[in-house]
Amino acid sequence: MRLPFILEKALSLYADKEAVISGENRFTYRQFARRVFCLAGFLKSRGIGPGHRVAILHPNTHEFLECYFAAAELGAILVPLNSRLSPVELGRIMKDSGAVFLVFAHVFLSRAAAVLADQTLISGSLCSGAGDGPFPPGTVDYEKALEGGDLDRPRAIEGDDDEIAHLYYTSGTTGEPKGVALSHKNVSFHALAAIAELRLCDADVWIHAAPLFHLADAWAAFAVTWVGGTHVMTGDFEPGPVLSAMENERVTITNMIPAMLNMLLHDPGVKNRDFSGLRLILSGGAPMAPALVKKIMETFKCDYCQTYGMTETSPYLALSILKDNLARLDSDQRFFYKAKTGRPFLGTLLKVAREDGSEVARDDEEVGEIMVRGDIVTKGYWNKPAETSRAFKDGWLRTGDMAVIDREGYVNIVDRKKDMIITGGENVYSIEVENVLYSHPAILEAAVIGVPDPQWGEALTAVVSLKEGHEAREDEIIGYFKSRGDIAGFKIPKSVIFVPGLPKTGSGKISKKKLKEKWAKPGDGP
Repeated sequence: MRLPFILEKALSLYADKEAVISGENRFTYRQFARRVFCLAGFLKSRGIGPGHRVAILHPNTHEFLECYFAAAELGAILVPLNSRLSPVELGRIMKDSGAVFLVFAHVFLSRAAAVLADQTLISGSLCSGAGDGPFPPGTVDYEKALEGGDLDRPRAIEGDDDEIAHLYYTSGTTGEPKGVALSHKNVSFHALAAIAELRLCDADVWIHAAPLFHLADAWAAFAVTWVGGTHVMTGDFEPGPVLSAMENERVTITNMIPAMLNMLLHDPGVKNRDFSGLRLILSGGAPMAPALVKKIMETFKCDYCQTYGMTETSPYLALSILKDNLARLDSDQRFFYKAKTGRPFLGTLLKVAREDGSEVARDDEEVGEIMVRGDIVTKGYWNKPAETSRAFKDGWLRTGDMAVIDREGYVNIVDRKKDMIITGGENVYSIEVENVLYSHPAILEAAVIGVPDPQWGEALTAVVSLKEGHEAREDEIIGYFKSRGDIAGFKIPKSVIFVPGLPKTGSGKISKKKLKEKWAKPGDGP
């Protein structure tokens, strides 16, 4: 199924229902669809058609949603750009994708101008948002472009479901950028599976708090539209405005990464707000410590679901939704499963495998690599056949995530394959240690890395930031591990590094890569 069907379906059933809330703008599905069709008409008049790459550099506003659907109408490929990247990094992605058009927000004018000045394939650009020029040559004001676009829907391009709809770049911050190609089939099948799994319907109000250039949130653009739900746009993520929007717009469901949820939980006014509209909070993009899961459920007084996925799988692979037999367990046992990575998502076949591809025992102990296949899995990386070949084994995508699986089929990630620490000959999975750190009352954020050590090979090192108004010492935190009595001695950090805040990736996840670059160089110590 191709993506234009989704907006057509919503328009046929929910034309006069509120579709998008974005700042002062509120659009019904009829109004939103008209804007999409006008944008598609303008792009078509500029020569954009099937297979052409259209890049977008934009915060979470209605324009981003419009570009997702307008590109699909034309059979073009949308290339969402990480707005936290430098012009040089953005330029690499533009060149690698072969983008011929750029849509950008005025707040990113200087970066967009630098990128456009270095591109030879670009045929034009659109700039949204009020502001003064000078604009790069060939740039048209976004709203003026819509005024000049066709009012009637352009005929949606027919084509194969396996044609590429989106290119998401997963490693544009260093080295060679790598574009994950997702097809119309990948995206639409994932949207349908999410609708079924999460019981999405026209009563749902979704807040786009995680960035739309990242699949932690972008998948919801299609699933929520398909059922006629309402999209609430936040612009850039700020805890106060996000909490206000959740309360005022009666948000029912959303997905955020752990770092964002942690910021919301520690906002001074969070306890005085009314979140009675919320029915479910999902967390994805990184593992969530059980202590934070409990805090989320207590603060927002709604159900919680852990999600696990990756760009290559559109993104969900697993959800911690309880099977019926588990939903009948007592509260502590239910929470035990809710805090796990989860059971396979509706759109996937999943196994936890040894190096030879055979499945590990379902005993919640033997560690293997998560491997998946299904209609939500990418066919490969843009113009990188060697990378594509390395990513698959006998038709199964190798995720690089190490996990255990239990007899109920629920997996639990223990670490990224590349983040596993070997200390004194023992394998230590950083997530287990981080979960203990997050249970400490003074710690706000934490990550565990291995620092080269002549005696141990790698010394377990905790990097932490503290909650406002709290204090802690290295010996006190190490003593906290020892006092618990539930974690082996070799899993206790040898040292603790205190920082004001942990570095983040473009999607807001804690960047262990940056921590390792700073503290885990050969011969260096904390």
